[in-house]
Amino acid sequence: MGPTQDHDDVRQGAAMGDVISLEQRRSARLAITERGPSRMRVTFYFDLASPFTYLAAERVDRLFPALTWRPALTEALHAGDPLSAGVDREAAQQAAEERATLLHMPLVWPDTFPSGARVAMRVAALAASEGARAAPFVLAASRLAFCGGFDLDDPEVLAEAAAAAGLGLPEVLAAAGDRSRDGEMEATALRLLAQGANRLPVLRVGRTLFCGEHRIAEAAAAIRRRPRVESPTQVPNAG
Repeated sequence: MGPTQDHDDVRQGAAMGDVISLEQRRSARLAITERGPSRMRVTFYFDLASPFTYLAAERVDRLFPALTWRPALTEALHAGDPLSAGVDREAAQQAAEERATLLHMPLVWPDTFPSGARVAMRVAALAASEGARAAPFVLAASRLAFCGGFDLDDPEVLAEAAAAAGLGLPEVLAAAGDRSRDGEMEATALRLLAQGANRLPVLRVGRTLFCGEHRIAEAAAAIRRRPRVESPTQVPNAG
């Protein structure tokens, strides 16, 4: 099953950049693991509706071999407030475009942006519950959304991402309609909010939170230093 030809024609003019292939990703993960991975626990909290998840996913998957992937809802983290205003959406889009240019990554806005990808996030929760399925699902889904400009809640597009992760269609369909997963993802975001997080994605390294895609390098440095932190602490944002 693939995207329609008409949609492909529309997106052909999009600028392309350096996106790591799945085979390259697996090779990089193996090389890092063989060098001796840190025993410090690392968790990546993401929302597929956010372009910053797309910009971060490739790098965190390569930098942190034992990464745990956890879906969280942006609207819960922000208490349904700052990103609801049009001016803030425009600022977020501009910031994402600037980061994409800096990272030499393509960025195509889905026609449905900034609406959420709630159905896709329910499937992400399913993938996360199966451990190794999470990374390939998030990578495929975020690429389809922000590299291809597709609506993740479209059943055909969602099936593409699920197939990349080896998820069975019956399980995917059941998860897509399971509204109880929304509460779990909202609770995850609210816990992050209580611990000082103010944006997604978030990397938790041990007990320290690194908020925002632009904090990935600092999180990787924290792994190398293996700091001892007694309580969850938000690393100051650059702006």
